[in-house]
Amino acid sequence: MYTKAIYPGTFDPVTNGHLDIIKRACKMFDKIIVAVADNKDKKTMFSLEKRVELMKKATSHLPKIEVESFNSLLVDFAREKECKIIIRGLRAVSDFEYELQMGYANKSLDSEIDTIYLMPNLENAFISSSVVRSILKYNGDVSHLIPNEIIKDL
Repeated sequence: MYTKAIYPGTFDPVTNGHLDIIKRACKMFDKIIVAVADNKDKKTMFSLEKRVELMKKATSHLPKIEVESFNSLLVDFAREKECKIIIRGLRAVSDFEYELQMGYANKSLDSEIDTIYLMPNLENAFISSSVVRSILKYNGDVSHLIPNEIIKDL
């Protein structure tokens, strides 16, 4: 059976933690749609186009990956892509509460969509895009936090 999943996020910017989740999801599914969100509620450091470009570069070596942007409800995007599985990453208990609420909200909007939660490997558990942005703001070195493929682009 052919299976595909959506891994949504703002990815501002993509981190090694995101890439860790993507690589592990590739072992579980035939296709992963990395859905870069155009979230008007978030003030992003990078434009939507740049975030899509960075994600494409970071995942170019992974054949199961398709990168797209979206600006709708996630469940609507999932329906459009005929996808019934959403992947989310959990770094800490603080992520769990928010992700659980979002998972239930998505389920209430479409009962056929399930959310799968993956934890990153321990060495990536502390990495977040907001940490990377904070370091970048002060011209710090983030090379150990982001995929090698995008270092020159930041």
